[in-house]
Amino acid sequence: MKKQRGLYFVQEVAWQNLITRRCSRWLSKKQNRAWLIPIGAALFDKNGNLLGRGHNRRVQESDPSIHGETDAFRKAGRQRSYKSTIMVTTLAPCWYCSGLVRQFNIGTVIVGESENFQGGVAWLKENGVKVIDMNSSECINMLKAYTDANPEVWNEDIGED
Repeated sequence: MKKQRGLYFVQEVAWQNLITRRCSRWLSKKQNRAWLIPIGAALFDKNGNLLGRGHNRRVQESDPSIHGETDAFRKAGRQRSYKSTIMVTTLAPCWYCSGLVRQFNIGTVIVGESENFQGGVAWLKENGVKVIDMNSSECINMLKAYTDANPEVWNEDIGED
């Protein structure tokens, strides 16, 4: 892996290696299980060092608060400041996870896609968070396939009836 650091490193190298690989694994599975929600996230410092990574384990843990972003955030542990951190996530963060980004002033959010679900992207941008949408066709296709096959679990995940 390159020694290059900073936002470019995270956006170009870490994104491809962490999130796209995760999306590809999901696409290659013959059967998606409803309890395996295909959303992952990672939190990096400004130099591109991984602080924590996680995935949506809401169903497995019977805990509605374990979204990909919150799991990565928890695993990153306490940080002195989050302003220069970068959250990388498979898709646009929901309102709950967008609130976490705002509460802790995470400076940049890189999303795999926001076509299937826009979440709080516009609100984050309006409040000064730098949001980079990768518009990944792999993530778009994966999330579309998952939400079509598992509408009840998906709606529960995003708080829809």
